[in-house]
Amino acid sequence: MSISSASTVLDSILFRDAFGTPAMRAVFSDQALIGRYIEVEVALARAQARCGVIPAEAAQAIERESRLDRIDFDHMRHETDIVGYPILPLVHQLAAMCGEAGGYVHWGATTQDIMDTANVLQVRAALELIEADLVALRAILADLARRHRDTPMAGRTHLQQALPVTFGYKVAIWLAMMDRHQERLRELRPRVLCVQFAGAAGTLASLGEQGLQVQRALAEELQLAVPVTTWHVARDGLAEAVNLLALITGSLGKIALDIMIMASTEFAEVYEPFVKGRGASSTMPQKRNPISSELMLAAAKAVRQHAGLMVDAMIQDFERATGPWHAEWVALPESFILSAGALHQAKFALGGLIVDTDQMRRNLGISRGLIVAEAVMMGLAPAMGRQQAHDLVYDACRLVHAQGGTLADALATLPAVTAHFDRAALDRMTDPANYLGLAPQMVDQALSASAALFR
Repeated sequence: MSISSASTVLDSILFRDAFGTPAMRAVFSDQALIGRYIEVEVALARAQARCGVIPAEAAQAIERESRLDRIDFDHMRHETDIVGYPILPLVHQLAAMCGEAGGYVHWGATTQDIMDTANVLQVRAALELIEADLVALRAILADLARRHRDTPMAGRTHLQQALPVTFGYKVAIWLAMMDRHQERLRELRPRVLCVQFAGAAGTLASLGEQGLQVQRALAEELQLAVPVTTWHVARDGLAEAVNLLALITGSLGKIALDIMIMASTEFAEVYEPFVKGRGASSTMPQKRNPISSELMLAAAKAVRQHAGLMVDAMIQDFERATGPWHAEWVALPESFILSAGALHQAKFALGGLIVDTDQMRRNLGISRGLIVAEAVMMGLAPAMGRQQAHDLVYDACRLVHAQGGTLADALATLPAVTAHFDRAALDRMTDPANYLGLAPQMVDQALSASAALFR
């Protein structure tokens, strides 16, 4: 097998399936992009024939003869290097293919009309892939949350044990994030999936009174929405799409960070699925690195940068920009490919996540009951008042730190406590599994809301 000439991880023979997926790469491949340009040019000819702008026979010839397999890609690349844009070189070839009808190719359009609309068609296909991944990931998370609804573990704030939670509660928070992202995706479609056809300065002057009619017909041909005004220099739609990807990958990055820390030797609570050799070290045979989580986190950082680039590219001059548009050519495809890769890694990692419930319980016990000091204080308060209960628990915690033992042991040495509670009551009061708050009910709530989404 020959070595690839690719120079980035997105196309690298070594890294491309770590950072992306074949399906998303296909959406944004050169062949697919040029195919979309042709699709738009053909749809424009059909729309203009419907409106009586060009002869029907010309539109039929353009549709029949304009084929991707007849494109001379080397010549198109050479001409694009000279022109700076690919549409004029493409139109030259399409016009030659179509013979006498070639004079009607690209009638009344401008380069950005074709490129923007082609990009929208790519985004539509890409969003379908992203949504399918979100649906699959939400199902995985819902199952994980349901199975671990009542699995107690240490809740941590500032990387310190805080109060007990359940692992299902943690996963339910992850699930709710993905639910909101799917809602956002569906809400943005009408704002993003709009045709672009407005001519040289966005006024449709080249088509006279028929301009808006042709624009509507083109939108119908491509099943896109019609914008209120041209969006040549109003780039909020595409910026919104990439910023949604930044939100999705940001949430995946949060999940990845949780998994990586919980998979560390000192925590040892969860592990990514076992695949022989995955996450292995070249020098330390014992290692099992959380590779999928690392890739998810890397994607989150990269897509965040591209989201900023897309917002920056919104600042465009007058009726046609002098450079920001080109920045989108970098950010748009890379963001979708990286996001698809991150979602793929998330489905793998979470779909086969190994959860060590015994270790979670052991970790709950390392504070020797101190993690439920609040629970004990509230349990003692009815018998003696909150302030005295607080002071007694504080003293008991100091005893545990100074002399060892458990919080229940320390409490059992205090007469003011034993006057009201026997040892069995103290053991129940200091068992972290008995102080989960409403975490299990919150899991139920999240599962119900997720199941009802888009029903």
